[in-house]
Amino acid sequence: MTEITVAALQLALNDPDPADNIAAVSGLVEQAASHGAQVILPPELFAGAYFCQQEDEARFALAHTLDADPSVAAMRRLAKALGVAIPTSFFEREGHHYYNTMAMIDAEGEIMGIYRKSHIPDGPGYEEKYYFRPGNTGFKVWNVFGATIGVGVCWDQWYPECARAMALMGAELLFYPTAIGTEPYDASIDTSRVWRRAMQGHAASNCMPVIAANRIGVEENGQAFYGHSFISNEYGDLVVDYGAAETGVLVATLDLALARTHRAGMGFFRDRRPQLYGRLAEDT
Repeated sequence: MTEITVAALQLALNDPDPADNIAAVSGLVEQAASHGAQVILPPELFAGAYFCQQEDEARFALAHTLDADPSVAAMRRLAKALGVAIPTSFFEREGHHYYNTMAMIDAEGEIMGIYRKSHIPDGPGYEEKYYFRPGNTGFKVWNVFGATIGVGVCWDQWYPECARAMALMGAELLFYPTAIGTEPYDASIDTSRVWRRAMQGHAASNCMPVIAANRIGVEENGQAFYGHSFISNEYGDLVVDYGAAETGVLVATLDLALARTHRAGMGFFRDRRPQLYGRLAEDT
């Protein structure tokens, strides 16, 4: 594998009927596939509005087991029909535990496995610690179309440790499904630029492309999700990107052989000094 074509989807997901949101995502998946995309990334928790804005125990009813989740089922059917891979974000229930989970669906429509979001935020408008247990899967990478990809979920995207761990596991591209927007406690704060910059840094410091998909639209309590989905190359340069309002599909063909050569030439992995990094694994 020297080249791979990837896509990031951006759209509003605030319809009260989950079937409508899933159908909207499905339409964009089909559009991305028609443009040659092989790995297609929808936003985080795309079955509905971002429900973590408030702590409400009734919302735990939105969770499903892996084998019963309608988002996963729909993406499995599409993946098989279109011959594409789809990292699929959903609200998972396993026994008494609840997770923010990504099911990795391959081009045969099979579930390769799951990744449970490792870093769980907690703040005004993003009350995820109320709903989600921290992931217990560890970081994961997946081989699709002859390429190895790593997938983090939203808050994971701020952590260089997460990106580097996936890179050390063999990832050649990093994907981040996301739900992020305004801060309810201060309307003047706009994190869209630093949000992008953090992930572009992962691309530059690991010498590999990064793909991020975010939602748009105004949801509960006036919280506006700011889009700015993008695909970057191995230098962190934006190849294609959206602003805060576009609905659609970003598609790019990435040269993995070129990225691999750049990665070797930069020497970031050659010059690592793991024996000096113990502090990173300490709690305080």
